[in-house]
Amino acid sequence: MAEPVIQILILVLGLALVVCGASILVDGASSLARRFGVSEFVIGLTIVGFGTSLPELVVSVTGALEGNSAIAIGNVIGSNIFNTVFILALSALFVPVAISPKNRKRDIPVTLLVTLLVSVLGMAGCCSGGWHGLSRIEGLLLVLLFAGYIFWCFRTDEPEENASEGGKIHSPAFAALMVVVGLSALIAGGRFFVNSSVRLAQIIGVSDKYIAVTVLAMGTSLPELVTSIVAIAKHRNQMALGNILGSNVFNLLLILGVSAALSPMSFASVNLTDVAALVLSIILVWTAVYTGRRNVLDRFDAVLMLILFAAYMTLLTIRL
Repeated sequence: MAEPVIQILILVLGLALVVCGASILVDGASSLARRFGVSEFVIGLTIVGFGTSLPELVVSVTGALEGNSAIAIGNVIGSNIFNTVFILALSALFVPVAISPKNRKRDIPVTLLVTLLVSVLGMAGCCSGGWHGLSRIEGLLLVLLFAGYIFWCFRTDEPEENASEGGKIHSPAFAALMVVVGLSALIAGGRFFVNSSVRLAQIIGVSDKYIAVTVLAMGTSLPELVTSIVAIAKHRNQMALGNILGSNVFNLLLILGVSAALSPMSFASVNLTDVAALVLSIILVWTAVYTGRRNVLDRFDAVLMLILFAAYMTLLTIRL
């Protein structure tokens, strides 16, 4: 059998594993939320958000240990932009994503502040001709902020009124097993999908740089993409939103924090276009929910975010 056919079969297998894993994960996480009286947003923010960000964690920490800051930082910035202006936008394009009062007052502003904080820390010193980056102390500070935010979320959490509606409530042990199985299938499927996509691109003759910017950057966010779409399809909007915001905070505070604590990281490979796209992506979400018009992200917001994504990808391609 010719290699391209084999790679296509592996790609299809990977995609099937991701879709099945996302479905099992969402059902298991929803069951845990209802069983323990925790809101689906917080479950999405923690269990689902952490789990779907494991690929970014592995890539970034490995890059930091090998002294390659460009991989660690580029992976986080690229993933956060993709999470917000593509995954969240794509979700809102299908079904408007409801924004709760707590999302407006706590979660979206915190994500914006965290994004601005990391951007400022990375840009400090740029006026003197170079990028500052993150020191070990700043990395530890980010980790502490992450722990404080998660503690705050649990302390102020209030389950939704309809938390007990829809879906079967499994035993805690079985629901936890579903989460583990779902996450495992997501990660394994994502790995198969990325590896086969890279190999197919190489066979076609696409450059390594373009593969890194597109297939690898988006491939590590494939778990978030499929999990969010599945959550929306199962009417778990808050879990989908928690997954995206949780993944972004996890990436910026914990992944970059741990990576910087292990090895100081330079932002030399990051330019103003990358930082501007990162900040603008969450500003679009913030302004959308503070316009006073509605408490949802609708198709109009989705189109604006997708336009930003297309513009950023075009600039990346031109810069190659």
